Amino acid sequence: MASTFSNFPSALGGDKITTALADSFARDGQYLAFTTTDAIVKPITFGIKSSADPSTLLIHVEKGKGKATVGSAEDAAFTLVATPEQWEQFMKPTVVAPYQSYWGMFGMNIKQKGIEVLGDKDSFVHHTHVWRRVLELIHDAHAGPAQLDPEPVEPKEDYIIGRYLWIEAPVWGKTKIFVESAGQGKQQLLFLHTAGSDSRQYHAVMNDKRMRDRCTMFAFDLPGHGRSFPSTAYFPGSHTNTEDSYVGCIAAVVKRLGLRRPIVCGASMAGQICLAVAIRNDEVGAGGVIPLQGCDHLDMPREDFDRSPYFNQSLVNPERVYGMMAPTAPLTNKALIWHLYSAQAYGIFHGDLDFYFGGWDGRDRVDKINTTKCPVYMLTGEFDWSCTPEMSEATARKIPGAQFKSMEGLGHFPATENPVRFIPYLIDAVSWIQSHRKLSVDRSVLRMTDD
Repeated sequence: MASTFSNFPSALGGDKITTALADSFARDGQYLAFTTTDAIVKPITFGIKSSADPSTLLIHVEKGKGKATVGSAEDAAFTLVATPEQWEQFMKPTVVAPYQSYWGMFGMNIKQKGIEVLGDKDSFVHHTHVWRRVLELIHDAHAGPAQLDPEPVEPKEDYIIGRYLWIEAPVWGKTKIFVESAGQGKQQLLFLHTAGSDSRQYHAVMNDKRMRDRCTMFAFDLPGHGRSFPSTAYFPGSHTNTEDSYVGCIAAVVKRLGLRRPIVCGASMAGQICLAVAIRNDEVGAGGVIPLQGCDHLDMPREDFDRSPYFNQSLVNPERVYGMMAPTAPLTNKALIWHLYSAQAYGIFHGDLDFYFGGWDGRDRVDKINTTKCPVYMLTGEFDWSCTPEMSEATARKIPGAQFKSMEGLGHFPATENPVRFIPYLIDAVSWIQSHRKLSVDRSVLRMTDD
C-alpha cells in the first residue's frame, strides 16, 4: 500500500498547512526567539519534500517572520528529504525512535536509506534550530499537539550543597572542580554527567525525597565543564577525553571525598565509563555501576560541527542532542538540556566525543568484569538512537551476572528529560545492586563456615 506522504505538501493539506504555519510563525515563542535577530540580514528559504515526488513545501524565513508555500526544491538553499514511509512515521501522533527527530532519521547508529539533505549543507547546519522547530510545528499542525508528560513540580526547598575541591587527575593534571551533594541515606551514589554538559543534569534526582532518604548522592563537573575550572595544563579548545584521564579523575574524586564503595552512575559517555570503572575497579573502588545509555563500543561517523570556526556551537551542539530525548518529555526539561548543551566552552563537547565515538572500546574486556565485587545494572531509554537499547542489551549479555532493562518513555538523558519516569528505574537498580552485594557476602560467609 502506497504511503499518503508520496507528495509531502498534499499529504499535509496543501493550503491548509501553509495557512497553519503562517499563524504559527506569527505566534510561536520558540520560532520567534530563534528568528528575531538583526543577524538575519537576508531571508533564507529551505524545503521539505518526499523522495517520491518533486513537490516541495518551501519555508521562507526572515527576521521575526516566516511563511510557507508549495514549489520546487530548486528554489531552496537546502531541502530535507525522506521517503514517504519515513515522513509518515514522523507525522504520527505517537512516534517511535528514531522518528522523533530528523537528526535521528538522518542517522547515527540507526542508518536509514532515503534520508538526504539536498543543496547547501553548511546552510542546513547553520539553520538547524529553525528547521527543527518548523518540523515540530508541522507535526503538531498535522497530528495535533504532542502529548507530553506533566511539567515538573519544583520543590519548595533545594537540598543540594555545592563546594570546590582541588584534585590531581592523570593526564589532565591539577584542577579545581565543582562537587555537589545531597541526601543522608547509607548508600553512597556518585553521578557522572554526559559529554559536553555538567552535573546540573541530576538536580531533580538529587532533590527527590525517596533518593535523599535512601542515598547520599554526589555529582561533579569534569574539569573545564560547567562550573569546574579547566586544568592548569589546558589550552582553550584543546580538551580531549580518554579512558585513562576519565577513570583517573573519577578515582581522584572518590578518594578526595572519602567515599567507600559508592555506586557509580552516568549516562552516554558516562555510561561507557561506568563499564570502564567496573573493568578497572581496583583503581576506583566502586561498589557497583549503573551505566545509562552505555555499551561496549560505538563506531560511527562524526562531524566537526562541534569544533568548527564556521558554525555556532551554542546552536549546533544542543540541536544535535535535542532529538535524542523522548518526544513526550516535558518541555521545561527539554529546554534545560538545550540550555546546558549551549552553555559549555568551545571544544569541550568535541573533546568528550573523542572518548564516546570510538575512544572507548570494551569489546574484549567487558566479559572479564567481576560482578561479584562490582555489580552491573544497565539501563537505556527506548528513544535513544545514539546508543540504542539493543546495543546496551547486547553488551549486558557479555557481562556474567549483569542486568539490563529498557526504560519506557525515556531517551538519551533520562535523569534530566523526565526524572519522574527515571527515578523508579534508578531505585530498582540501586536495590538490585545492594541485594546482589549482600548475596555475595552471604555466600562468602557460607564458604568460610564450610571450611
